[in-house]
Amino acid sequence: MTIAFLFVALFVLLFLSVPIAISLGLSGALTILLFSQDSIRSLAIKLFETSEHYTLLAIPFFLLSGAFMTSGGVARRLIDFANACVGHFRGGLPIASVMACVLFAALSGSSPATVAAVGSVVIAGMVRSGYTQSFATGIVCNAGTLGILIPPSIVMVVYGAATETSVGKLFMAGVVPGLSLGLLLMVTIYIIARIKNMPALPRVPLKETLRLARKSFWGLMLIVIILGGIYTGMFTPTEAAAVAAVYAAFVALVVYRDISWRECPKVILEAAKLSIVLMFIIANAMLFAHVLTTEQIPQVITQWVVDQQFSPITFLLVVNIILLVAGSFMEPSAIILILAPILFPIAMQLGIDPVHLGIIMVVNMEIGMLTPPTGLNLFVASAVTGQPLTAVIRASSPWLLLLISFLLLITYVPFISLGLPNLLGM
Repeated sequence: MTIAFLFVALFVLLFLSVPIAISLGLSGALTILLFSQDSIRSLAIKLFETSEHYTLLAIPFFLLSGAFMTSGGVARRLIDFANACVGHFRGGLPIASVMACVLFAALSGSSPATVAAVGSVVIAGMVRSGYTQSFATGIVCNAGTLGILIPPSIVMVVYGAATETSVGKLFMAGVVPGLSLGLLLMVTIYIIARIKNMPALPRVPLKETLRLARKSFWGLMLIVIILGGIYTGMFTPTEAAAVAAVYAAFVALVVYRDISWRECPKVILEAAKLSIVLMFIIANAMLFAHVLTTEQIPQVITQWVVDQQFSPITFLLVVNIILLVAGSFMEPSAIILILAPILFPIAMQLGIDPVHLGIIMVVNMEIGMLTPPTGLNLFVASAVTGQPLTAVIRASSPWLLLLISFLLLITYVPFISLGLPNLLGM
């Protein structure tokens, strides 16, 4: 009865267009009031505990770092560098766009930010070069999802906090899948370009390529600082986020000077607004997860799955279906915080690595960014291009088959995710 009321209340509130954070918190509060022996005071305590969660402190810092990088000209420099590297291939401009998304994803930690920063520049450029707007929009929409798979990733931080899994190990586990998906998109574009005889950019001389690499050097160094610092043990992921924020501000204000000191408070305010919205969702989602835990719902479900004698293969297939459906209706961080406490104990019981489960969940969240009615990347791409949402959905839909095939590969070949962390002794 408690389980039924909790989830029915949540979906009724969502159906009534109540904001997701309020829906999560209110359904949890009503369940405690009506069915639980737990004190109502635990609600306030749990909400405040979120602000004290050390791992979650990385989120506002990564958002601030991304805000400085997005507001400055870092995206423009990365796009120029990508064009110089791969633009001379058949379909070079779309391939360079994917490469730019890969590079910017390693700076922002956010899919919508990657779509906004790269898409605002490359989509118009591709249209001017003779590509259809639908083709250009579909590529950037899909490549932008790499923002939450290639580290640093805000979604990975949330999963690490929810399951007490090493965020550093999750970051390293995301490197190979992220680069593999980027490469897969590039190869697919190249094949399509060869079939359709799409144009190629002129080859850029080596001297010019080196000059563009030097111009984008300071932005690319942020990747080295974050991952290098975590792997060497110089700092934790949360400390890495703080260092990244300071470094990004230094690059934007002092090195590139794309942002004046007068504009600095505005950038900080925008990052703070986004942080507040996201942390409020996370706080209420953790409250919802708290109700799940106190009512021992994960344990009940785990025992049921064990009694059904599900194999790991069957369980992961069911997990993917559940996450794909949830991703169409909810924000990734909320999905992680609601479902991770339920799925995590079952995965442990079946011998599935927690880091592997984390990467599977993140790839599912990537696909959720592209599926209506709440796919964030779709709305961002619509705003960037001025196209109606229906046109953006049609543009990105053909690429979903590629992402779903990649999801199955990640799900059933754990080595892709776990190979690098194990090689590094993590």
